[in-house]
Amino acid sequence: MNYEFSNKVTGLQPSVIREILKFTSDPTVISFAAGNPAPEAFPVKEIEEITAKLLKTSPISALQYSITEGYTPLRETLKKRMEKAGCFDSERDDLIITSGAQQANELSCKNVALKGVEMEEDGMNIEKLEEAIKTSNNPKIIYIIPNFQNPTGLCTSLEKRKAIYALAKKYGIMILEDNPYGDIRFAGEEIPSIKSMDEDGLVIYSRTFSKTLAPGLRVGYVVAPKPVIQKIVVCKQVADVHTNIMAQIICDEYLKNYDMDAHLESVKAIYRHKCGLMLSEIEKNFSKKITVTKPEGGLFIWATLPEDCDMLTFCKTAVANKVAVVPGTAFLINETDKTSSFRLNFSTPTDEQLVEGCKLIGKLSKEMFD
Repeated sequence: MNYEFSNKVTGLQPSVIREILKFTSDPTVISFAAGNPAPEAFPVKEIEEITAKLLKTSPISALQYSITEGYTPLRETLKKRMEKAGCFDSERDDLIITSGAQQANELSCKNVALKGVEMEEDGMNIEKLEEAIKTSNNPKIIYIIPNFQNPTGLCTSLEKRKAIYALAKKYGIMILEDNPYGDIRFAGEEIPSIKSMDEDGLVIYSRTFSKTLAPGLRVGYVVAPKPVIQKIVVCKQVADVHTNIMAQIICDEYLKNYDMDAHLESVKAIYRHKCGLMLSEIEKNFSKKITVTKPEGGLFIWATLPEDCDMLTFCKTAVANKVAVVPGTAFLINETDKTSSFRLNFSTPTDEQLVEGCKLIGKLSKEMFD
């Protein structure tokens, strides 16, 4: 049979990252390609305690259907936390629980035509952002990961956050501020969120428990002006009715009965060590012609080859030599665009894998570039 699909579906392509991860099924391949939190960062014992108590004392509440907006106690807990952070105005904003930040973002901006903006060391190039706004057909939203951006690991400066907000206000468009990594800053100073600057109801603020508790829980949330949340609720009703209710209760119980701040400090310590180890091994082993970012948080390091080098060939050769990385083309909007960069993840590998993987890439880089 000849299958025909809608125009929206026909253009969909498989995730390059997911395709690369197929190589990591080989146990001899060291993967710097994933974006998973470190297994040792999961609060397994605490989640086990919460789950056992929940299923013993009130199992039906965890197993029955729930409301689309999310588990009410968790929503109230998060509203208080967001209000304390200056990111929730009870008069203007509302909050919905989503199936991870992935759904939070998808529900916030369905069926968009993307246009990329060049990144600089302190965030988006503001002039090129404004140019993109001016030259786009009826632009609606600016998408940004201000803290330890995936894939570069870069952090948007306070000056640029203010400039991005000013542009959104000037042109009457919204901002989708995606902040999955903000809680895992392990160096440097905290920078206020764009949402905390929002006086005009322009910012949709997306967050998740995936990088702080466990990604398998699939619990994220969105703070946005009430009319926006109302539309997201309707879209979510069609998508999945509601987020996993047991997982929502687990998150709420953890926030109320365990020390989240202490847990975050332990997570930061893990990533501070892992990032430092990878950077140290890169310095020891990589060709000096490769430059890398030095993130203050998050999960990723962005490596850039000399401009005249074939980055895809380098990445394919790395996999053949038993180290998987993500080619920078996986993060480009247009297939015709070019990049000489690739992404390294330091959170998932063990210390031994970090050391050995950097040695293998270093050997390859010196053979190719020195």
